[in-house]
Amino acid sequence: MNIPDFLVNGVLDLSAWQVVVYTLIMTHISIISITVYLHRAMAHRAMDVHPALAHFFRFWCWFTMATVTKEWISVHRKHHAKCETEDDPHSPVIKGLKTVLTTGAELYQAEISKKETLERYGKGTPETWVDVNVYEKHKNLGVTILGFMNIILLGPIGLTVWAVQMLWQPVHAAGIINGIGHAFGYRNFECADASRNITPLAIWIGGEELHNNHHTYPNSAKLSVKAWEFDIGWMYIKMFKAAGLVKNIRQGPVVHVDMSKTELDLDAALAAANNRFQIMAKFYQSVIKPVVNEKKDEANAKLAPVMKRAKKLLSRDDILMTEQYRKQLAELIEYDEMVEKVYQMKQDLQLVWKKRTASRDELLDAMQAWCKEAETSGIRALEEFSHSLKQYSTKLA
Repeated sequence: MNIPDFLVNGVLDLSAWQVVVYTLIMTHISIISITVYLHRAMAHRAMDVHPALAHFFRFWCWFTMATVTKEWISVHRKHHAKCETEDDPHSPVIKGLKTVLTTGAELYQAEISKKETLERYGKGTPETWVDVNVYEKHKNLGVTILGFMNIILLGPIGLTVWAVQMLWQPVHAAGIINGIGHAFGYRNFECADASRNITPLAIWIGGEELHNNHHTYPNSAKLSVKAWEFDIGWMYIKMFKAAGLVKNIRQGPVVHVDMSKTELDLDAALAAANNRFQIMAKFYQSVIKPVVNEKKDEANAKLAPVMKRAKKLLSRDDILMTEQYRKQLAELIEYDEMVEKVYQMKQDLQLVWKKRTASRDELLDAMQAWCKEAETSGIRALEEFSHSLKQYSTKLA
C-alpha cells in the first residue's frame, strides 16, 4: 500500500536542510518577539510599539510558546526588583546555577502561580478581549494548533520541530540567560548584581546575551554599549522604527565631553551622576588597574596570590563579596596605603552617586569634595581621573 507523499513529507515537501531552516526561522521570530516586545517594550517601557505589531508579537508568543504577556512581564520585573535575593524568581546566586539551568521553566511556572506577583508587577499590560478570553484562558491552545500545523506542513518530522519549539524558550531564556547570564562571561559594569555578558556578538538569543549591559541600563532599548558589541535585537528595532512601527525609543544616558571645561560645575555633576556606571568602569581602567599593576612587583610572597585578584577585589560591589573575598580585601588594603586610598575613594565615589536623589546642591557639594580629596591624594591616577570628571556635560560642546 502506497502512502501519499504529503503524509510522509508534509504539504511543503521540504528537504532535511529546509526543515532546519524552517525551525530556525520560527524560533528566531519567537526570540525577537520576547526581546523586542515582551522584554524591552513592555517590561521596561523602552519604546512604544504600533498596536498591530504589538498584537502580532502577543499572538506569536501565545501561538509558539504558550506565553502570556502579563505573566512573563510580571516575573521579569520581579527579577529586577528583587535581583539576587531570596525573592528573586530565578537567581543562580541564591538557588544555584544547576537549579536555574535545569528547572528554569518550573521556576517560571511556580512564580506565575502567585497572584501577588501578577497583581504587583503585571500592571500596564494589555487586557483586550483576545488577551483575556483567548490567550489567558486557553494558554495551551496556540501550541496545540502549532503542533498540528507542523505535522500537516512537514509530515511526522513536524513533531520533532514542535518539540524543539517548545524547548526553545525554557532552554535559552529561562535557562541560559537567567542562569549563565548571572554566572559566566564578562562585565562592562560593576552593577549591584551578578549579571554578565555571555558574548559580545549577541545574535542567537536576540541580543539578550548582553545581560550585564541590560542590568546596568534596564530601561535602554539598546543592549550593546561597546563598539565591538553587536545586539541583533537593536538592529530589528531600528528596522521597525524605519517602517514607522516603533517610536519614543529610549537608550542609555547620553553624556558629552567638553575638553574646555576646567571647573566642576552643576552641569558636570549631573552628567557624571547620570553616567555613573560608565564612570565607575573608567575608574577601574584608569585608577585601579594602573595602581595594582604598580604594586604587584612590590608584593611579598605571602600577598602575591591576593594581588593576582586585587583588581577584582577592589572593583567588585560589596553586595557580591563572599566572606573569603572580604578577608582577602582586608589583607590587601592593610598591606599598602595607596591601595587603601584608592579603595576608599572608590567607595566614597559610590556614596556621591546616592546624592543624585537629593538636592542638586548636595550632589555638587559632594562631587566637589571628592575631587578636592582626589587631587590632594598624591596619587597621579586619582588626580587625572578627577580632572576628567570636570569635562562631563549634558550638552554638546
